Amino acid sequence: MRVNFTVNGRQQEADDVWEGESLLYVLRERLGLPGSKNACEQGECGSCTVRLDGVPVCSCLVAAGQVEGRDVVTVEGLADFAKQREEHGHGGACGTGGGCGSKGVSLDAAKQWQAKPGDSQTGEGTPLSNVQQAFIDAGAVQCGFCTPGLLVQADALLEENSSPSDQDIREALSGNLCRCTGYEKILDAVRLAAARQAEAV
Repeated sequence: MRVNFTVNGRQQEADDVWEGESLLYVLRERLGLPGSKNACEQGECGSCTVRLDGVPVCSCLVAAGQVEGRDVVTVEGLADFAKQREEHGHGGACGTGGGCGSKGVSLDAAKQWQAKPGDSQTGEGTPLSNVQQAFIDAGAVQCGFCTPGLLVQADALLEENSSPSDQDIREALSGNLCRCTGYEKILDAVRLAAARQAEAV
């Protein structure tokens, strides 16, 4: 079958997709977006987390056919997604009466995004989002395998809750496993991103 959907603000088409093929496989192998990692293929580790119509999902558990006509944001598009959200008044303002819903940017709004000539499919050359920069600054990246899923999930958390408690952070990231750390630097990174987001508002 052929699947047409939006990935990181761009219309994409995947041909010859078989019925049991996962969104993760389509993203990595058909569209050349290797950011979402293939680890457990059972929805247990969170390494393949993407946003589907604004909601974080394990892309290994989503059948490719389910994304027909829908909007997907991967870690490669996270910085542009955050920028578009800021320009349209979403994200950090949610916790302060900004009025955005739990699904983040609407599908209609996401379809209005325009890729700029200098942008690449992989996100190279794009300034980092607040969350991405915080992970670097807090030293929350070690081997990096779990990082894409953590970034996507942390971004969704901060869009929903601009001032999360430690318990909120732990709960939001509970589906994302990291084999390298004791998670403290990851928590530090989310706290840092939240603090910077609050300063920017």
